[in-house]
Amino acid sequence: MAGALPVLYSFRRCPYAMRARLALAATGEPYALREVVLRDKPAELLAASPKGTVPVLVLPDGVVIDESLDVMLWALRRKDPEGWLSPPRGGIAAMLALVAGNDGEFKRSLDRYKYPNRYPDESAGDAQAFAQLHRAQGAAWLAALDGMLDEGWLFGTRASLADMALLPFVRQFAHTDAAWFAAQPWPKLQAWLAGFEAGALYAGVMGKHAPWRTGPA
Repeated sequence: MAGALPVLYSFRRCPYAMRARLALAATGEPYALREVVLRDKPAELLAASPKGTVPVLVLPDGVVIDESLDVMLWALRRKDPEGWLSPPRGGIAAMLALVAGNDGEFKRSLDRYKYPNRYPDESAGDAQAFAQLHRAQGAAWLAALDGMLDEGWLFGTRASLADMALLPFVRQFAHTDAAWFAAQPWPKLQAWLAGFEAGALYAGVMGKHAPWRTGPA
């Protein structure tokens, strides 16, 4: 439809949805936001992507992009004013490998640290010890990231795709126990996260929106 905008189904606090909104905002790509309630998913979301997770981007021609990294790449390949796909060092393959590590083992540890009671079959009845184990595993990943941040960002002196794909997850880990996180020997990582959270881009994608209901976008 002429003049129609892409529609993004999102949930404000979801780190996957956050990374999609960050890329769309950085590119200036216009879109219609549909904030959803995950326990009451609209039929339109499920029709577009039966797996029912966010983000889901529905393009005006009906094409559906329902993986967060793919939403980022779609937007950035159309327009990349900040050069997120071409960092000062490294390249797209290295960035995608880092994102894969984040979305794999680190996300697994993050979920079990933040929500240990969701995994009774794995925790052997001791959710606290289970959470501490996975906090330690996630901490090893974060320590490695701290070692990559000598120039302020993961791949050099400015933000890249990798930074913006990982920061929402590091944020979630950090806020699980903010006092513990602040006490860790990761000054570069802590400054990286603090700078992100204080920035205009983050503020611009974290505004609160009423849940969308069936009707016009």
